[in-house]
Amino acid sequence: MTKNPAAGVLDRNGLSALVEVLIARGRTVIGPTVRDGAIVLAEITSADDLPFGWGTQVEAGRYRLVPRTDGAVFAHTAGPQSWKTFLHPPRERLWSAERAQDGTLAVTGDDSGQPSYAFLGVRPCDLRAITIQDRVLAGGRYPDQGYRERRTGAFLVAAECTEPGATCFCVSMGGGPAADSGFDLALTEVLDGAGHRFLVRSGSEAGQEILADLPHRPADAATRDAARVAVDEARDRMGRAMPPVDLRTLMGESLEADRWDDVAARCLTCGNCTMVCPTCFCTTTEEVTDLTGDHAERWQRWDSCFDVDFSHLHGGPVRASSRSRYRQWLTHKLSTWYEQFGSSGCVGCGRCVTWCPVGIDITEEARALHDERAGRLRHEQRKETEQ
Repeated sequence: MTKNPAAGVLDRNGLSALVEVLIARGRTVIGPTVRDGAIVLAEITSADDLPFGWGTQVEAGRYRLVPRTDGAVFAHTAGPQSWKTFLHPPRERLWSAERAQDGTLAVTGDDSGQPSYAFLGVRPCDLRAITIQDRVLAGGRYPDQGYRERRTGAFLVAAECTEPGATCFCVSMGGGPAADSGFDLALTEVLDGAGHRFLVRSGSEAGQEILADLPHRPADAATRDAARVAVDEARDRMGRAMPPVDLRTLMGESLEADRWDDVAARCLTCGNCTMVCPTCFCTTTEEVTDLTGDHAERWQRWDSCFDVDFSHLHGGPVRASSRSRYRQWLTHKLSTWYEQFGSSGCVGCGRCVTWCPVGIDITEEARALHDERAGRLRHEQRKETEQ
């Protein structure tokens, strides 16, 4: 075994050793596993928990788990969860308060400690999503301390994408199936005549240390080439694409578009898209008490801009219609996110398309808005010409 190599090749035993080494170092390993008819993210204690031999078929509003004959482990598309479930949990206690018999209050922050996570199988789109949430929740003047603690200690093992789904569009959002940065280790699964193996690259000193403890062999040219070809081919097989236009300008000039009425007629305002989105971060707080009234807790929980009460002020909600709430979500995701955080809020993972119960497709809506805007501009030009 070469000392601290930059790249190597793991077999199935090497993948098992990776999980074992991470656990031995005190990590809580989270990875994809099969549960309830889907591939979900959960704690794993062995590589045997990973979804070997399972893939997925996805479309707008449709997700199906399907068996594979090649034994691939990372040949599935994004499931209903993203890694924000662990870094930015759906519910988190912020503090608790006790009232003593003399009426004094004692407030205690939640100091239960944060787990030391190792995420195994992070797709490149989700690596970008984590980077975006880092800017939102760990940066700025008022960082989320819980997020910052969980994120600072997290070890990320990326899995480059070689099997894009029908709802994937990461390339058109400036990303791609290759993992370029933001990881400690990156795996590329290779299945060919030479066997089932994983090209592994280190992206940090912590990654090099873990790799040094794994049974592996030096990366050979054939495996490197096969991995590169698999990722390049995936780049050319994206199931969807955003229209090749300036989305910021498009959204800004489409606030009164008729298309919003069309999508509002289909949208259930259920908020599924925000729940599965790896970058949506909105929360609210709620207080709960016990029956005595002497114990109270404040909890932070996910919220959604599709909730009619999300924009409630004295006098009523600012965005009372489904048209206004869908428009708020889409324009923020594709346009005004830049003004707040310097990037798009969409990474092209396709979850919002797959898990929308009525199959609303964000790329289709953007294209329809583009077509409507183009038609409006042509009409205005004709009017000017006629004058």
